[in-house]
Amino acid sequence: MSTAVLANRLDLNSVADTTLKVATRCWFLVVLIGQSIFAFSVASFFGLPALRGDFHGWSKHITHGHIPGDTMGNFAVAMHLFSAVVIILAGVFQLVPQIRNRFPAFHRWNGCLYVVTAFTISLAGLYMMWIRGSVGDLSQHLGTSLMAVLIMLCAAMALRYALARDFKTHRRWALRLYLVVSASLFIRAGLFLSFILNHGPFGFDPATFTGPFLTFISFAQYLVPLAVLEIYFRTQERARATGRLAMAAGLLVLTVAMGAGIFAVTLAVWVPQVKAAYDPRKSIAETLSATIASSGIDQAAKQYHDLKTAEPATYNFDEGELNSLGYQLIGSKKFREGIRIFQLNVEAYPQSGNVYDSLAEAYMGDGNKPQAIANYQKSLQLKPKNRGAAEMLRKLNAP
Repeated sequence: MSTAVLANRLDLNSVADTTLKVATRCWFLVVLIGQSIFAFSVASFFGLPALRGDFHGWSKHITHGHIPGDTMGNFAVAMHLFSAVVIILAGVFQLVPQIRNRFPAFHRWNGCLYVVTAFTISLAGLYMMWIRGSVGDLSQHLGTSLMAVLIMLCAAMALRYALARDFKTHRRWALRLYLVVSASLFIRAGLFLSFILNHGPFGFDPATFTGPFLTFISFAQYLVPLAVLEIYFRTQERARATGRLAMAAGLLVLTVAMGAGIFAVTLAVWVPQVKAAYDPRKSIAETLSATIASSGIDQAAKQYHDLKTAEPATYNFDEGELNSLGYQLIGSKKFREGIRIFQLNVEAYPQSGNVYDSLAEAYMGDGNKPQAIANYQKSLQLKPKNRGAAEMLRKLNAP
């Protein structure tokens, strides 16, 4: 072999190694940014109101988020939310090599916290899903349950090899644990990326939150990252320069896709959650919910109009307030109450396609097909790209 050929191969190997390192760091940076925003939104949206004694917001994004009198269930939800924030932050510190090398004692203690939190979040999640109940069908529950089992398995194996001082194997299990724990970020990024590509829900029914795409993504959220990691391990050990360049290219594509999904979910969900958490106004949804429980929906509707006239700056009358309350009511099979709440939202926001879509969903749940069709049509008129409404109209055999 000539010196020139050898030099070219060495140059190609050096370029491949550098490119793969850059691609890996870009991927980790995007995940780090996404997890930081995610953790901040969870801590803000769920934590701050809870400290003020306001648990109404828990039910906006969690099925049976807070149920008065259910101490065990509420504790499971609290531990799941708290553990989510802790494990995201601990994972960041655990994987940064500069911290691991300079502060080994901190790395060990943080690793122990990470493992304990992994078990806590998994057990709390299983309780919330199988005992308390959650959205989705059996296939999604099985996918999430397998994820919880894998989290605990990876945590146990990472701890085992750390104690055995087999740090190479420990690192691999720690990376697997990090990816499975991060599945809650990946599924959100993947779901909202599908919304961008499809201009709306794809492969599932938004009303029931079931469908083949949700079944697929319930497993793919952790199996795909784990598969990519195993390919990465083998690429590092055995692949030629061209293989490492191909791995780097694949990682960059995944990074761009994930970044787009994270950007979408940030704008659609996390930014509004943070704004709501720091909004000094009282929640009109919480106020009306208490009135419905004590005095009925008619009194709550009157209270809504009275407060909107007398104290418009004191209460939060944003569209999302009544929308979330309406979904809580229809989720509890209180369709009459839910329909009335959605009607109030239609009165307040007559140019919003979303409020008509929600009202149509409530009518459909109540078995009122003509009203469901009429409101889905109105929603589609105001929001022509609402594919969910178009799909529901097709199912209802409406023009």
